[in-house]
Amino acid sequence: MKKEKDFHLQDPTWCPGCGLYGIFSALKRAAVSRKMKPEQTVIVTGIGCHGRLNNYFRAYGFHTLHGRALPVASGIKLSNPRLSVVAVSGDGDAYSIGLGHFIHSLRRNISMLYIVVDNSVYGLTQGQTSPTSARGYVSVSSPYGAQESPLSGARLALAAGGTFIAKGFSGTPGHLASLFERGLTHKGFSLVEVHSPCVTHNKVNTYSWFKERIQEMGKDSDYDAANRDRAWSVLNADEKIPVGVIFEEKRPSYEELVLSGKEPLASADLNIDRAEFEKILDKFR
Repeated sequence: MKKEKDFHLQDPTWCPGCGLYGIFSALKRAAVSRKMKPEQTVIVTGIGCHGRLNNYFRAYGFHTLHGRALPVASGIKLSNPRLSVVAVSGDGDAYSIGLGHFIHSLRRNISMLYIVVDNSVYGLTQGQTSPTSARGYVSVSSPYGAQESPLSGARLALAAGGTFIAKGFSGTPGHLASLFERGLTHKGFSLVEVHSPCVTHNKVNTYSWFKERIQEMGKDSDYDAANRDRAWSVLNADEKIPVGVIFEEKRPSYEELVLSGKEPLASADLNIDRAEFEKILDKFR
C-alpha cells in the first residue's frame, strides 16, 4: 500500500502560502486512495507556477509548452490507456492560449484528470490580468481595471458537453482530494477547476475572500449532479461559489470507442523495417 510520502519527490519552493501546496497535498492523498503507482502515473503540466509540480510529485512528468498540456496528455493516454494521466494548467494556460485544446478535449472525452489552477492572475509573470480576472481588476497589465468579462471554465465545459465537471478550493485539501479521486475514477474527461489564491500578486481573491463565498454542494442532499439544467443554474448563481461535483454524465470514453479490442501503441512492435522505411522516404525526395 502506497503512502503520501511515496509520491513526494522533494519539498516545493512555491511562495509561502501559495494555494498550490494544498493542491499538491490533495493530489498525493487522491493517488494513495486510488492505489496509484508512480511508475504508472504521468503528470503533464503547462507553463505557469503549477508547472513546477513535476519537480515535486513522484511520477513520470512532461512539462509542455504554454497551453499545450492537453494534446500531450491525450497522446500519452491514447498510446497507453493503462496509465493514469493527470494534466495540470493554470487559468491562463487553460483558458487563454490553450482554450481551443480545452474545447476539443471536452468533446473527445479521453479519460484523464484535468486540474485547472485558477487564481485569476498570471502569477509566474508578475501578476497580469488573466481570462478569469473579474471586471475592474487592477493589475500591471490593466492599470485602469480589466474591461473584459471573466471566462468561466466550468460553464464553458458544461456547454461544450463535458462529462465530469467539479470545482474545488485549495484551502480545503481534504475535500479537494475527494474531487480528484472522483475525477480519476470517472471514465472520460474530468475537469476539476480549483480556486487557488495567489498570495503574492492577487490581493483581492484571498483565502478569507473565498471562505466567505464558498458553498459546498455535497451539503445539499437534494442536489443531483446528473441534472444538467440544475448544474447550469448552480454555475450561473452570482451570490455563492459552488464547490463539489457539479455535473457528471456516463458516456463512453474516446479510447473505449476507438481502441476497443485493439492493442495500444505502447504494446506494438516498433522495430523499423529499413527497406520499407526507405520506400516511404523516396516519395519525399
